[in-house]
Amino acid sequence: MLGPRIWSSVRPGLSKSLSRNVGSWGSGERKKIDIAGIYPPLTTPFTATAEVDYGKLEENLHKLSTFPFKGAVGGVCALANVLGAQVCQLERLCLTGQWEDAQKLQHRLIEPNTAVTRRFGIPGLKSSMDWFGYYGGPCRAPLQELSPSEEMELRKDFTNNGWL
Repeated sequence: MLGPRIWSSVRPGLSKSLSRNVGSWGSGERKKIDIAGIYPPLTTPFTATAEVDYGKLEENLHKLSTFPFKGAVGGVCALANVLGAQVCQLERLCLTGQWEDAQKLQHRLIEPNTAVTRRFGIPGLKSSMDWFGYYGGPCRAPLQELSPSEEMELRKDFTNNGWL
């Protein structure tokens, strides 16, 4: 059973693992991106008497530790509109147990995926589709096209990871 003392020593490590330093600038400085939304939330189970259920917590931690990619079981694949072959390749690598190659590819896909979903949304997705030869088309109201500086930032997210 995972007791309170052990849990308090595990907790800081879990929160540190929710972000990664990726990419590298010419100066050698590393850029930090938030990948907290990629990992499943870890909830604290309670008993009927409102005590922490350490046995259930230990069981949950054990289950999560066996999942590839820290518990990932799916994705919102807006990026598949732009890098469809690469997203399908990630699935194939996972299905065939090629975990190291899958993890390398996943890490290259995180930043562009975040850009076309959370950061720039539909306008970013449409712009990037145009770059890759697809028809993204103009944004419908009330959405606005990306500004030139936003488009440069979006392009950097794809370029830094070797897609452009």
